[in-house]
Amino acid sequence: MSNTLKGKVALVAGGTRGAGRGIAVELGAAGATVYVTGRTTRESRSEYGRPETIEETAELVNQAGGEGIAVQVDHLEHEQVRALVERVERDHGRLDVLVNDIWGGELLAEWDTPLWKHDLEGGLRLLRLAVDTHIITSHYALPLLIRRPGGLVVEMTDGTKEYNDGNYRVSFFYDHAKSAVIRLGFAQAHELRPYGCAAVALTPGWLRSELMLDLFEVTEDNWRDATAREPHFVISETPRYVGRAVAALAADSEVMRWSGQSLSGAQLAREYGFTDLDGSRPDGWRYLVEVQDKGRPADATGYR
Repeated sequence: MSNTLKGKVALVAGGTRGAGRGIAVELGAAGATVYVTGRTTRESRSEYGRPETIEETAELVNQAGGEGIAVQVDHLEHEQVRALVERVERDHGRLDVLVNDIWGGELLAEWDTPLWKHDLEGGLRLLRLAVDTHIITSHYALPLLIRRPGGLVVEMTDGTKEYNDGNYRVSFFYDHAKSAVIRLGFAQAHELRPYGCAAVALTPGWLRSELMLDLFEVTEDNWRDATAREPHFVISETPRYVGRAVAALAADSEVMRWSGQSLSGAQLAREYGFTDLDGSRPDGWRYLVEVQDKGRPADATGYR
């Protein structure tokens, strides 16, 4: 997809690590200028406590062939988001792609804990990080994005609408957050349609994020060793896979056909023909429904 996004400007809000980093790099590989935002820099870490920085992501964007611009932003702070968008407008006069990938709630979720036992302040903080940040960012960024038809908003979540509608997502607050983001994509699609711009909700499969690799005490090079501990990890995918999904959407002149929909990276891989870095096409959500949720032995044959 080299240079398919040359001249385009993207904002990956929450691009420090994980899916956000993978998306930023793939947009850069397609030739885009990519603003990468987050709270963790080489000088200071967020409450998340991870070592990855926005500067590292911007450098990876540059190495991939794009232009990466790191900007420290707390997306709950209105004035910081407003200043970010004003900078994009001042420097480029346009915004073609907005990716709302702000998250940071893993440490706040109390899994398999009912609402009345879950720490309330932690749960409400999770919702602010997962939902309010997206709303605030879109509020300030969309007036710039709608100046040109063809703009795209990608709301990153966990799970498709179909899956989340029928399954409890292990925590009241997590469940609510991830389904709410899907609705953010739907609602923005409705409001953007008169301007010829699209919005979608997008989910990766089982992501081999930096956090997940650390959890299983493996690296990207030996990730399969983690299947001894969790056999279903065999269906996992790199963050670059969903990044290629976003890059494909951003380069599609007929992207409006997807607007308002809840999509998965695997679904778009089938449509656009891209693969993960190893040449495979992991289909994590189909695998989850047909294998993992049914208690069948781990076997990714036919699913990647």
